[in-house]
Amino acid sequence: MSGRGRLTLGAWAATLMAACALLPLVRPATWIVQAAFLLALQSGVGAAARRVPLARPLTVAAQAVVTVALLTFVFAREQALAGVIPGPQAFDRFALLLRQGGDDIARYAIPAPLESDGIRLMLLAGVLVIGLLVDTLAVTFRSAAPAGLPLLALYSVAAGLSDGGSDWLWFLVAAAGYLMLLLAEGRDRLSQWGRVFSGAQRTAGGESSGVVAPVRTGRRIGVVALGIALVVPLALPTMNGGLLDSVGAGAGGGSGGGGTISAVNPLVSLRDSLNADEDQQVLSVRTKAPDVSDLYLRIVSLDDFDGTTWKPSRRSITAVPDSTFPDPVGLSPDVKRTEFDTAITAAGWYAQDWLPMPYPPSGVRISGNWRYEPQGMTLVGDHGQNTRGLTYQVTSLDVRPTAKQLAAAAPAPADIEREFTKLPDSLPSVVSRTARKVTAGAANPYDQAVRLQDWFAVSGGFQYDTQVQVGSGSQAIARFLKDKQGFCVHFSFTMAAMARSLGIPARVAVGFAPGSPQADGSVSVGLRDAHAWPELYFEGVGWTRFEPTPNRGSTPAYTRPDNPGSSLPDDARPSQSASTAPSAAPSASETCTPEQKKLDGGCASESPQAALPTDDDGPRWYAYLVWALAGLAVLALPLAPMLWRLRTRAARLGAHGRGEADTAPHTLAVWQELTDTAWDFGIAPDDSQTPRKAAARMVRLGDLDATATASVHRVANAVEQVLYAPHPRPVAGLTEDVRRATAGLGAAAGRPARLRALLAPRSTARVVWALSAWWARVPERAAALHPTWGKTSGQQG
Repeated sequence: MSGRGRLTLGAWAATLMAACALLPLVRPATWIVQAAFLLALQSGVGAAARRVPLARPLTVAAQAVVTVALLTFVFAREQALAGVIPGPQAFDRFALLLRQGGDDIARYAIPAPLESDGIRLMLLAGVLVIGLLVDTLAVTFRSAAPAGLPLLALYSVAAGLSDGGSDWLWFLVAAAGYLMLLLAEGRDRLSQWGRVFSGAQRTAGGESSGVVAPVRTGRRIGVVALGIALVVPLALPTMNGGLLDSVGAGAGGGSGGGGTISAVNPLVSLRDSLNADEDQQVLSVRTKAPDVSDLYLRIVSLDDFDGTTWKPSRRSITAVPDSTFPDPVGLSPDVKRTEFDTAITAAGWYAQDWLPMPYPPSGVRISGNWRYEPQGMTLVGDHGQNTRGLTYQVTSLDVRPTAKQLAAAAPAPADIEREFTKLPDSLPSVVSRTARKVTAGAANPYDQAVRLQDWFAVSGGFQYDTQVQVGSGSQAIARFLKDKQGFCVHFSFTMAAMARSLGIPARVAVGFAPGSPQADGSVSVGLRDAHAWPELYFEGVGWTRFEPTPNRGSTPAYTRPDNPGSSLPDDARPSQSASTAPSAAPSASETCTPEQKKLDGGCASESPQAALPTDDDGPRWYAYLVWALAGLAVLALPLAPMLWRLRTRAARLGAHGRGEADTAPHTLAVWQELTDTAWDFGIAPDDSQTPRKAAARMVRLGDLDATATASVHRVANAVEQVLYAPHPRPVAGLTEDVRRATAGLGAAAGRPARLRALLAPRSTARVVWALSAWWARVPERAAALHPTWGKTSGQQG
């Protein structure tokens, strides 16, 4: 096998071995077989393009085109021309599958099911893109070392998502693949020096002379380096956070009382949960709470706001208290409270690192490895612990402050005010400006908070819509305030930011809104009950829930006036006695799925009169013409080398009106055609030889018969006449001699060689050479024109 062949095989194997790190993420693992086959086709196209040879950019382009065609055939052949040529419908199909894949990744726990076409597309497309990068760097550009970067990226994505149980194994496999690629490149480079290194020589006595092959030495160095990479992190326990650390190892630093939790954002899947096609049950709850409609299950609080999103701060965690939890921060004994018990059972597929609990908890009975974060009064799993199939009991406080107590609250302590009123400089000024406008005339922070809540939920003209994108960047809140459409993330984020701009300590809680009561007395909490709400701090009461999202959850009793009729109407708010189950007739924006939108008439417009008129005649004729021409161009691309050779052969052999009267140009053109034809059959030209020696070489390597041999020598003699004779004699029948020589070359070669010479002729490399020569002469021509420009400008001056 040639050096390029070994490199191609090494790049294919290295990519596939790095992709093995994705195996634990999806079940069953049969997708790796399909990935290996598609990756082999992609690598084969690259090997064929380099054998032609094509220019490096053309080689990469050919592989990219074939990659798109393969993905089209696998995932969108029904929407593509001839099953492999993608059009607008095929790209729409790809976009739909990618959206579905993102939704499924957020929805399913690891391992995700392979039945999801979206996840399968992400896997195969990702492996093929990494494979193309590795093949381009290592083989096309002959630089295997930088190819480790895409391989590292592929492994890092897999390690970042896995549970961490066997990360070391997949690292070992991926690193071994990369070392194989480096060794293949090293062997190829050494082979270019000839047989200089021949391994260890043995003397007559059987002893080694001490000379060791560099390849063998490279293998030993690679094995040692790989062993060090695996063993050293284990010997240095204080060095955590490395590539081999288990991402699911939990939040703690051990079994003791210390440790920290990092800022992990639990909002990634909240929108997808709200838009789930099926409202799967997440938790089954049995509680003795006084009012089930107020039973919010809180997971974690988000208190770090960077202008783009809210996330948990990095905080210290301790062991779970054996007895009663400490009282919530800021809660005064004067505030009415009752204690109640709740038993919660999580679904077998629901794997959450934080423990959903009614807030504030005063005690938890739970098995497994859990740690306690005092500031947020939350429990977080340690060393991979999660809620999957878990049953636990929580004792919580039902805190019932009055509006009067909240209105009379003293200022927050300095440390709480300092930490929970911080706002980034990038926050648009419209946030604080709108907050001051909405709360103008408010008597105290409590009054300001109630006015913000009612403005979002009742009087501000906001609409609840889960199809709105979450958005990112410092302008996301400003866009929400302008468009006034969103779901709980938008409402809670914006109200908390506004409260901070008014000097009220605020954070965002994430968890579940009250679920649906069942006939057996339990409460079912589903995916669509996922929710986010703001918590504001009032001294004497502590962290207090508000509900700015319209038609979600329940309005806290302490935010409603004591005398009915003196405030904004409550009929726009959900009733405490009403069922909190999802509505049987949600809005069109909530029920219209991306799949239905693809169907004709699948979703009715909420505002038909606002819909743009459509043309019932369908696409214009020129659209079909453009796509037909594009399809012909794509089909003609693989045939371009053959078409170029046919045209060149016809021109050289006297077509297009050119006869044999002009002896010298015709003879040289015929000789050029003969040498190119031999090149197409694998006999590369050697310009250092005379025509006679070149003809003898052609006859010997081509294994020509007597007729073809005579024809080749006649053409060579005619060329020597043109090159060396003072007055060359015209020789008739050179065109027929070339045709007989071509037939002889084809007869001696096998069928694969004949097909290769016809469909992928090697002599088309002359096109690339000609373009390179033309481009190299461009600076010379520009420099030659420069003095003329200077003289012209001087004369004009």
